This record gives sequence, C-alpha cells and structure tokens, in this order.
Amino acid sequence: MEDEVDRLVSAWRRERPDLDVEPLEVLSRVSRLARHLDRARRLAFAEHGLEPWEFDVLTALRRAGTPYQLSPGQLLTQTLVTSGTMTNRIDRLTKKGLVERLPDPSDRRGVLVRLTAEGQDRADQALAGLLDQERAILVELTRAQRGELAGLLRQLTAPFDNIPG
Repeated sequence: MEDEVDRLVSAWRRERPDLDVEPLEVLSRVSRLARHLDRARRLAFAEHGLEPWEFDVLTALRRAGTPYQLSPGQLLTQTLVTSGTMTNRIDRLTKKGLVERLPDPSDRRGVLVRLTAEGQDRADQALAGLLDQERAILVELTRAQRGELAGLLRQLTAPFDNIPG
C-alpha cells in the first residue's frame, strides 16, 4: 500500500539522488500522523465543549487524584505554558465553573486549583471520546504492533522529555 510519503520520497529521490532522504520515510509520516491526531483530538474535545488547552488543564487536575487539585506552579510544569498563560487559563476555566481557586493551607499567599464536579465530568467524558478517536487511528495495528511502535517512539522521544531544565 502506497501513501503520500512514498510519493514524496520517490520524487525527492528522482530530483535529488545525491541526498539520503530516508529520514523523510519515518519523520514525514510522524508529522502527518500528528496532524491527523490533532484533528481527532480537537473533534473529541469539541464534542464535550472543550478546547485542547482546557482538556490539558482539566486532565492534569484529574490525574492528580482526590481531591483533584494542584498549585498553579504544578499545573505550569505539567502543561508547559508560561505563568501568565496559566493565570489566564485558570481564570477562564473558573468562569466556566470547571475549576475553583482555594487558599493553600500550607502557604498563606498561595492558591490551589481544584477540579469541580462539572470539570471532572467533562474531563472524564472528553478522555473517553479521545480514546475512541485514538483507537480508530490505531485500528490497523495488532496489539503487538502497537506495543512495538510505542517502544520505538519512546526511544525517539525520551531524550527530549528528559532534557534538564
């Protein structure tokens, strides 16, 4: 079965036989798959009235476990945004009734961000929708192939995920 990347690589091999275009065979497919995944994610979140960034914040809180709360700093670490961006996001989620700000009992000046019942429900429903979309993307692979692919992708991403700072 031929795909668009096969056609792209073939054209480059014809036009630039002096270059080794083998990396395109892997990374162009990863890039194209990322775009398809982004569309699937947006669809899954939109079905539950969420933007991708809202899902990221709500699920960070959901993964924290009971009582589903984190400091803004912990949310920054998990979502990789600036403090100003996080403040804006917390404000917007608070207005929608999906999170609430509470005083931090261990720091008089600090606050904690807690998931509301509505926020938990939306996060749970959106996650289920996302997983349905992702299963559909992976349907052509066997369980063993999915495991092998996950391991290979981990090898590529781990060095980036473990860069200090």
